[in-house]
Amino acid sequence: MNTTIEEIDGKYFATLNGEMDTAAALEAEEVLKPLYQSDGKDVIIDCTNLEYIASSGLRILLSILKGAKASGSKVVMRGVNEDIMNVFKLTGFISIFEFE
Repeated sequence: MNTTIEEIDGKYFATLNGEMDTAAALEAEEVLKPLYQSDGKDVIIDCTNLEYIASSGLRILLSILKGAKASGSKVVMRGVNEDIMNVFKLTGFISIFEFE
């Protein structure tokens, strides 16, 4: 799992690559933790190369969303493949995240 964050034009861009299983989610959380407080900046999460997400990864995304909403920001999921989208549908996350 490879996770990166960049700040571009007043927005945070997070890129998730690989499989976010339970072990990888621990490492990804350390990288993504700054997004828990987005300071009013929107967060774009690029899932184009995300192959799998475990419940621990969903928890991280939910924490990012809570922090963003608290500061008036939004979180946009980008490039979500069909398998990951099915996970979002099954968990009900489809109705709380914005997708493009």
